[in-house]
Amino acid sequence: MTIEQQGTGSGHPTDQESLRFRRVSSRMSTQIYHEPNSSTSLAQEEEQSGSEPTRELRNTVFPMALKKAIRQVQQMQVPAQFNGGSWKQKRTKFMRQFKSNVREFLYFFSLWGKTLQKIGGNFGGGVQSYFIFLRFLVILNFVSFLLIAGFVLIPSIVFRSMGIKPESSKPDVSSECLKYDPNPQGLVVFYEFFLDLLSGTGFMEYSYMFYGYYNNTVIVTSLVGSNFFYNIPLAYLLTAVFYFAFCLICIIARMGKAARVAVTTGGSDVRSYSMIVFTGWDYGCLGSKATKLKQRNIYYRLQVDLEEERLRKHAASLTLCNKVTLYSLRVLMFFVAVGLIVATCFAIAHATSFSQEQSNVAGILGLVYTYLPSIVITAGNFLVPLLCDQIALLEKYPPSATVVVALLRTVILRLVSLGILLYTLWNQITCHENRDKCALCHYNHKNYQCWETSVGQEMYKLTLFDLLVSIALLVLVEFPRRMMVDHWSCKLTQWVGRQEFVVPSNVLGLVYGQTVVWTGALFCPLLPLINTVKFVILFYCKKITLFYNCRPALRTFRSTTSAFFFLAVLLFGWILALVVMIYSIAVIIDSASPNRIHPSFACGPFRSFFRMWKIVPETFSTLPEGTRDFLFFIGSQAFSIPLFALSGVFMCYFIALASIYGKSVAMLRAQLKLAGQDKQFLVKQIEKMKLLSPQHNEGEQD
Repeated sequence: MTIEQQGTGSGHPTDQESLRFRRVSSRMSTQIYHEPNSSTSLAQEEEQSGSEPTRELRNTVFPMALKKAIRQVQQMQVPAQFNGGSWKQKRTKFMRQFKSNVREFLYFFSLWGKTLQKIGGNFGGGVQSYFIFLRFLVILNFVSFLLIAGFVLIPSIVFRSMGIKPESSKPDVSSECLKYDPNPQGLVVFYEFFLDLLSGTGFMEYSYMFYGYYNNTVIVTSLVGSNFFYNIPLAYLLTAVFYFAFCLICIIARMGKAARVAVTTGGSDVRSYSMIVFTGWDYGCLGSKATKLKQRNIYYRLQVDLEEERLRKHAASLTLCNKVTLYSLRVLMFFVAVGLIVATCFAIAHATSFSQEQSNVAGILGLVYTYLPSIVITAGNFLVPLLCDQIALLEKYPPSATVVVALLRTVILRLVSLGILLYTLWNQITCHENRDKCALCHYNHKNYQCWETSVGQEMYKLTLFDLLVSIALLVLVEFPRRMMVDHWSCKLTQWVGRQEFVVPSNVLGLVYGQTVVWTGALFCPLLPLINTVKFVILFYCKKITLFYNCRPALRTFRSTTSAFFFLAVLLFGWILALVVMIYSIAVIIDSASPNRIHPSFACGPFRSFFRMWKIVPETFSTLPEGTRDFLFFIGSQAFSIPLFALSGVFMCYFIALASIYGKSVAMLRAQLKLAGQDKQFLVKQIEKMKLLSPQHNEGEQD
């Protein structure tokens, strides 16, 4: 007797029939026992009744073409309505269409939108996330330059063109500390201009590019019955503070967006398969080319998930001996990577000291000495990550974990190398080895007449040298390698092959470049503009390299988690630059002597102050009494303590809310898991019924 006969003969439905009857009965019960509330308005009832056929049509199992035909017939049969409900529906439809049109309009004017879509289709979301990150930095630097230009650069140009002289007040120091003449005297050889352009000296040093050219100009005039007041030193300082705050807000906002995407996609969970298959398609793709690109993108995402699942199963099947061997190897490789980073830091420190000692050498050799720290830093940032990538292959991490480990090692190397450079400069400026040089001006005035400009020059050279190295690698290394691999068939070229676009090292190059700009923005105000041009050129260089010289990576990774990690690494760079800015602005007392590190007395907008931050309280003292009392009240304990307590209450509330949402999400995921298990059970039962149905047909024929 077959299953159907058992179910009908016994009078009790089977599991499949009980599930179907239960679903139908629940639907009928909702239709029978549903009674509208007496307080429901007529417009709401008509709106609900109008959406009833649409809801029933969605629940049917008709083909999509038949559903569209039924929907068109229903729309033709709907009578004209002139109530509030139909007006609300039209308004909702109009707003939805308007938002869609605005989104399409903005996408048309988005920077490199089609290029990013093409990159994602050919090389996956991981490589695409690098170029999206690069576009974000381009926009961030350009907006930052507009901020600096609007409040510092343009007013300085206007006041200087009007012939307004800076304040004549001078600090009570020796006249030796007030000497500063960066312009060369006499005739200058032509190639010296090119050397000055590369090193930031000569005509470049005394320009709007660097800190030393800005004056301590304060304008107080009467215009049409009102007083006009503009303080260049105050604007210079507050613009730098707001520049850092603006960058932090942009990073945090983008990190929140990336975190929401990572949580929504489920991370590395198996549910991502169904999400990619059923919700990953973009129905806005027009044309066969865009469709193929989207198909390739989905293919790469599935490839990443399958590879991580395979490695996860392989890690679960390891024995205890294999696990001990693997973890011992990882610890050994960790110490090897740390040793490489420490050796690079020692090389950078010695190169910086030697470069500062040879700063008086002129000509081409002097340019080489000037760029020696940049050369050593670039060489270390190029060689050590390559060795760390080979180390990561031995550690056998999953693809996403490999990216994270490589990023951590590279970011530690780059940020520590930049910190070593700044620390070595600090030792030279503060006369750490010979205190007698700083006894007169409280800093090494003999070698650094304007030490802020010297720090800005180092950051300028690092930024420029990084761009020159990227262009040189494209022309001298990557194109010849591609040509040799394509046109010279031998075992060596087959073993070398085309290069892969390694995302971690490229991303850390961007983070390093942006950190250099943040560090030097206080001393080189036009550095964000230079970095904007640099990143635009870098975008097209990397695009050419990607499409003409690179092959798809053998080991891909997840773009959702990597995008969040890129921004987290960028935040670490911002923190390092913030420490440098706070050190430069606030009062820093050397632990070995009572001498303070003062702003340069011979240049810059803070030449008459013993510290940069002193301009803020002095400007507040000139404000009206009511404004001054209000600002001091904001900074007092009577305001800060209640504000801190209120912030703590809001933080606890949002933490509790996030915990509740997290538990709800966990419950919904558990329900989805159970629903998936039910569907698997039903599929197995259907397969059993298909296997038994031929036997049932043979029994009826007999």
